[in-house]
Amino acid sequence: MKKSYWIFATILLALLLDRAGGLLLAKITKDSQFRYSQLYNGKEEADILFVGNSRGLSFYQPYAEEKTGLKTANLSYNGMPINLAAPLVMDYLDRHQPPKVLVMDVSLIDSQRMDNKLGYQFNHYSPYSQRLSDLLKNKFPNDYYAGLISHLYRYNSEVFQRTFYYWKKSDKDWLLDRVISPNMMEDVDNQKLLRFNYDKNMVAQLAEMVKYAQQKGTRVELVVNPYYPAFIPKIGNLDTLLGDLNTATGLSVKNFENAVTQTEAFGDYQHVNKVGAKLYLDKLVEAGVLETKTGMNQQ
Repeated sequence: MKKSYWIFATILLALLLDRAGGLLLAKITKDSQFRYSQLYNGKEEADILFVGNSRGLSFYQPYAEEKTGLKTANLSYNGMPINLAAPLVMDYLDRHQPPKVLVMDVSLIDSQRMDNKLGYQFNHYSPYSQRLSDLLKNKFPNDYYAGLISHLYRYNSEVFQRTFYYWKKSDKDWLLDRVISPNMMEDVDNQKLLRFNYDKNMVAQLAEMVKYAQQKGTRVELVVNPYYPAFIPKIGNLDTLLGDLNTATGLSVKNFENAVTQTEAFGDYQHVNKVGAKLYLDKLVEAGVLETKTGMNQQ
C-alpha cells in the first residue's frame, strides 16, 4: 500500500512541476518580443505586413520602415509552408487593425515545406489560436496531445528557443549579412533544377488567406523575391505557379526574381543579404507595391 502511495505522490509531483514550468515558459512566451508572441499578445500593430519563408526575411524591417515611414510586421520564418502561414496571417488580422498592405513572397508554395515539421514547433502558441490547434491536431496529433499531457513538451522546439532569445530584444534585424562565397558562384551551373511542387489544396489555402485579408480591407500584393541572377535559369516552373495563383486569387503576381543583380547583394542563391534587401525594398517602393507615408499624405 505504501508503495502505491509513493507512486501516486511521484506522479502528482511531476505533474505539478510540469504545470509550474509550463506557466513560467508561458509567461516568457507572452512577454517575448518575438514576432509570433507579438502577434498573439496584440502588440504587432503595423501598416505593412510581410510574410514568407526564409526568403520573406528579405523584407528587411529596419530599412522598410526607414524607406516608407510606416510601421511593419513580418511573419516570415525559415521553411514556412502555406498551411502554417495562412492561419498565422488570419490570426494577425483578427487581433489587429487591418494593415494597409499585405506582401507575401509566393515561394512558400512548395510541398517540400509542407512536409517539414515546422508546424509542430509552434505548439507553444496553440493555446492562443484555434487555427494553430486545428493544424496541429490534424497534421501532428502526437505532438499536440503530448503537449496537453505535458505542458513543458510544448516548448521543446527551435521556435521556442527563438522566442526565448528575443524575450528582451526585437527580432526586426533578423536577416543574414554574409556575401555569397566564390565556391557557390562557381558551382551554380551544377545545381539541380528548382521546381515548385504544389497542389490545388495549397493554392486554395493561399487564395483563402488573400480573400480573408481583402475582406478586412487590406490590399494584398503577391511577389517573387530576388534570386541570384546566375541561378534563375535553374528555376523550372515558376511561370506555371504564377499563372495558377493568378487564376485562384485574381491577382497578378509581381515577379522580382531578377530585380537585384549585384553579386555582393546575395548571401546565397535564394537569399539577398542586407545590402540586397535595401536594393529590393527600393524597387518595391518604385513599383508601388509599398507606399510611403509621404505619398499617402499627399493622396
